[in-house]
Amino acid sequence: MAHKYVYSFGEGKAEGKAEMKELLGGKGANLAEMSNLKIAVPAGFTISTEVCIYYDKNKKYPPELEAETTDALKKVEKVMGTTFGDASDPLLLSVRSGARASMPGMMDTVLNLGLNDVT
Repeated sequence: MAHKYVYSFGEGKAEGKAEMKELLGGKGANLAEMSNLKIAVPAGFTISTEVCIYYDKNKKYPPELEAETTDALKKVEKVMGTTFGDASDPLLLSVRSGARASMPGMMDTVLNLGLNDVT
């Protein structure tokens, strides 16, 4: 059976939960839990820590990752009503790194991913 690497959240439900910090990192687990508690959280997804482990061992990404990420992105597009890369009204994403252990300020955040030359 293939591993699951991408976990979606939003609209009051999530594929993860608070107890999954080892798998989702602190931010991912907290976003999942807030979504499960029906707290308003923008739709999104978390790429699990298992991707890092796989990459470290194999020097490449898991073969399932691209399809899982594409499926998760389509869910976000549906919820938000916008399309990633759209020239007139693109879906904008924030990319935040998270680890199993808290490391404030150690990793960069990318905001407004999805802007393009037209926008």
